[in-house]
Amino acid sequence: MALHKGPQKHQERVLSVNPFFGEANPVGGMTEAPPTHRLPDAPMPPTTAYQLVHDELMLDGNSRLNLATFVSTWMEPQAGVLMAECRDKNMIDKDEYPRTAELERRCVAMLADLWNAPDPAAAVGCSTTGSSEACMLAGMALKRRWMQRNADRYPGARPNLVMGINVQVCWEKFCNFWEVEARLIPMDGDRYHLDPRAAAELCDENTIGVVGILGSTFDGSYEPIAELCAALDALQERTGLDIPVHVDGASGAMVAPFLDEDLVWDFRLPRVASINTSGHKYGLVYPGVGWALWRDSEALPEELVFRVNYLGGDMPTFALNFSRPGAQVVAQYYNFLRLGREGYRAVQQSTRDVARSLADRIEGLGDFRLLTRGDELPVFALTTADHVTAYDVFDVSRRMRESGWLVPAYTFPANREDLSVLRIVCRNGFSHDLADLFLADLTRLLPELRRQPHPLNRDKEAATSFHH
Repeated sequence: MALHKGPQKHQERVLSVNPFFGEANPVGGMTEAPPTHRLPDAPMPPTTAYQLVHDELMLDGNSRLNLATFVSTWMEPQAGVLMAECRDKNMIDKDEYPRTAELERRCVAMLADLWNAPDPAAAVGCSTTGSSEACMLAGMALKRRWMQRNADRYPGARPNLVMGINVQVCWEKFCNFWEVEARLIPMDGDRYHLDPRAAAELCDENTIGVVGILGSTFDGSYEPIAELCAALDALQERTGLDIPVHVDGASGAMVAPFLDEDLVWDFRLPRVASINTSGHKYGLVYPGVGWALWRDSEALPEELVFRVNYLGGDMPTFALNFSRPGAQVVAQYYNFLRLGREGYRAVQQSTRDVARSLADRIEGLGDFRLLTRGDELPVFALTTADHVTAYDVFDVSRRMRESGWLVPAYTFPANREDLSVLRIVCRNGFSHDLADLFLADLTRLLPELRRQPHPLNRDKEAATSFHH
């Protein structure tokens, strides 16, 4: 959630009310223009309030043309109806809404089976508001297990978590909030994510775990989870250190099971203790819903689970939030029921086909160099070719926005701050037809960009990495 500051005094203004919006005010007379940064003194008719808010939101970007976000921007109308029917249900009230709770339980069981838990009935899990909360919960479980094993040394010893510098910002937040040292493996040359051997070398007796990313935010590539586990197996043979792995599958955990069935990354690897994913990314649900699963109850310390009875019944809960809507969980179950394995496979394959085709055609323009090609996550990153000096990726991002396309341009982290890229996220709903329109707009802009004397958008302070 973004932080916002209150307005300065000179910023205060009132909204202009078009006379056509006017209805009889319940207090009397035409609705007066309301202020924007303090509560109005009197109510206004609902249609007037709706029109004011609706008109201001017209200035938002078109979510379907947002190629920066991984979050789903389209669902079937039937799913929307179900979500509307459940918008007043609080997910935490499992005794009050037992069927919604049962659908959540079924989703956890389906994911445990999808991710090859050795005993799906023994796996434990929960829904969350998204992968960020799921990662926090997984990190808490890793830390608490480490504390239990090191009760004689903690709190004197400081725990650490090993991960690539390409992790999503939620992991940096976890380390900050829960006082864990973040040991980050920098990028090196053409390696844009974690190196298994380097990860093992950073581990010691205070390491609570290693995070592997199945689908890097920066370029869409999978990290080598099996190689990471093998490196940690070798470490244990040498030193006796038994370091668990958490797989951040925010995106890839809902892609790889359907398109990369031979890729071993999940609970088939004994060292993988927990996995998270975002239902609202390639789980194909509107925001916000995520999932966190543990291999078994041993991987999730019982002391982290709270039981309350003041909502009725005995209700175990493990979450950072208490109240949250059940609508997204219901929508996730709808998708699982509606699509099944073959349906998900078809949707994800179509999305990957769009990504690979668009990447190839952009490369064919001759002005860009691909870092990835959309053949893992349906996401690819590109930069300008070496011979291009008149413009850079920030110019491309700015000019494509003029046509409504939101394409992030950003710099990579250490040790590749020299590398600036565009990233294109292909999601369900971004069709071959839309890809054709995107390519046409990009192609149309290139002659103008080539005529620039130099890159015009040199404000590197505005260049930031994008989140999931």
